Amino acid sequence: MSSEIAEVDAEGAPVAPPAKSKKKLIIIGAAAAAMLLGGGGGAFMMLSGGSTPEGEEAQVEAGHAKPAKAEGDHGGEGGEGEAAFFDVPPMIVNLRSPDGAARFLKLHFMLVPGPDATEEVLKEKVPLILDAYQPFLRELRPEDLAGSAAVFRIKEELLVRATAAVGDGVVKDILIQDLIQQ
Repeated sequence: MSSEIAEVDAEGAPVAPPAKSKKKLIIIGAAAAAMLLGGGGGAFMMLSGGSTPEGEEAQVEAGHAKPAKAEGDHGGEGGEGEAAFFDVPPMIVNLRSPDGAARFLKLHFMLVPGPDATEEVLKEKVPLILDAYQPFLRELRPEDLAGSAAVFRIKEELLVRATAAVGDGVVKDILIQDLIQQ
């Protein structure tokens, strides 16, 4: 006796098992080949890495790429093409609350100098920028700080006020480091 059970038709004659579709086998084979080729191509791209340091120097000399920073260079002066950030000390302001409870906002941000600014210029202009921020920040309500879009709106308003206070080309962007409501 065989352990396999054979199918029989209505008359009792054994029925051969259905043949697998060749179309299905072709699709499976093509999918497996595509995965192998894609995986091989991805592995090649990852393992081949970028260009060599000699290649980067050749691109810089030809004018096709910007020079990479040296290891100890942290972009202190804010020269051409470099983004030297100017750290502003944290600000703490009280918020306007409808119930009269004391609420505070701690804001720590960095200024990205524009093409017309150096670190010395920003040091001189920071008091003007902070003075422009104070009325805006004091008028904020706790509800204004709710949601994911709040940080974006505050960042844009701070940039507009900085540009109005010190002129165009001095502050290119504002990077918010901390925004804490208490």
